[in-house]
Amino acid sequence: MMAIRENQSAPDLSGGEMIESMTLRGDVITYCLKLKEVYEDYPFHDPNWCVIRHKKSRKVFAWIFDKDGHVWINLKCDPQWRDFWRQTFPSVIPAYHLNKEHWNSVILDGTVPDEEIKRMILESYDLTG
Repeated sequence: MMAIRENQSAPDLSGGEMIESMTLRGDVITYCLKLKEVYEDYPFHDPNWCVIRHKKSRKVFAWIFDKDGHVWINLKCDPQWRDFWRQTFPSVIPAYHLNKEHWNSVILDGTVPDEEIKRMILESYDLTG
């Protein structure tokens, strides 16, 4: 009972996207699926836990879930940037249920600008690819 969506095209990073808000679960998933060679998966048979994986390696670069009334996304980050993100945005915290040295949780409550969320998603994609 695994739902999978795929998309082969790269995201338009010029700002021309028509995404409503990076606070909405569907918009975050849609953005992630615009990256090359990825797919959506629900490994725990729980619709709350969506992961976005690389097709070839099956490595996860985004864990998307609802918690405490907000959408959260766990993203891998370079340890050199980890503390920068956490210090800059109170909604970026050590990752929920993952290695806290290499992963951050981003609480999508509207306090982190969309472009910064996209930057973190792309970094996670690159680090896990």
